Amino acid sequence: MEEILKAENLKKTFKLSKKQQRLEGVSVPLKVAVDNLSFTAYRGEIFGLLGPNGAGKTTTLRMLATLIKPDSGNAFINGNSIVSEEYAVRKSIGFLTSELKLDDFFTPNYLYDFFSELHCVDRATRDGRKRELFAKFGIDRFAEVKLANLSTGMKQKVSLVVSIVHDPDLIIFDEPTNGLDVLTAKVVTDFLQELKSQGKTIILSTHIFSLVEKLCDRVGIIINGKLAALDALEKLIENDTLENTFFGIYKSVTGENV
Repeated sequence: MEEILKAENLKKTFKLSKKQQRLEGVSVPLKVAVDNLSFTAYRGEIFGLLGPNGAGKTTTLRMLATLIKPDSGNAFINGNSIVSEEYAVRKSIGFLTSELKLDDFFTPNYLYDFFSELHCVDRATRDGRKRELFAKFGIDRFAEVKLANLSTGMKQKVSLVVSIVHDPDLIIFDEPTNGLDVLTAKVVTDFLQELKSQGKTIILSTHIFSLVEKLCDRVGIIINGKLAALDALEKLIENDTLENTFFGIYKSVTGENV
């Protein structure tokens, strides 16, 4: 298998305000969001990071996407360091998060062209790829409608296509179906499987067991910023369900019954 991503001992700590300390129930003004996290992803696989809210999934993906720098450790995407070669990394990845907020004033057509220009996609390639993606997701009928007037699901589809205008090798999705209706969620998950069939590598974070069971080849379970388990999906769950496996691991790590 060809290695496309290698994360090595990623660590990220955030300062907490007094209010955040009270909410967290801690007296120390620091929170370790990601704690020496290491894993590898291979070309043509879907790798899932599974964990509860606050486990460190989003922070991990934001480091991989070069949006924030790790305090220590590093990761390499196509051999490029997220710490020292962030521009090369950004050329080869797509990043989609539910926190991506596109300006409501613009249309899907304008946004696709704008992001294509940012990624230096030539016009002929841009136009051909736009026709294909807009038709696939039903955006073509709304190409000149301002985002403010689109449904939540359609906005998510627009966010997805603008994140992959440059046809990246590795695509990072943070909670890809979060807040979507069942029809739009199916369109997105079907597309993720299609990307995998094209040889793309997909890293996704989620807390939804069924999504992992449907899509992922390998799974890393992250709890309190640490990788608690990592294996091929079928080996991880063996003869049990993913849900039971996860909560068994969660109890062994935290000592808490759920």
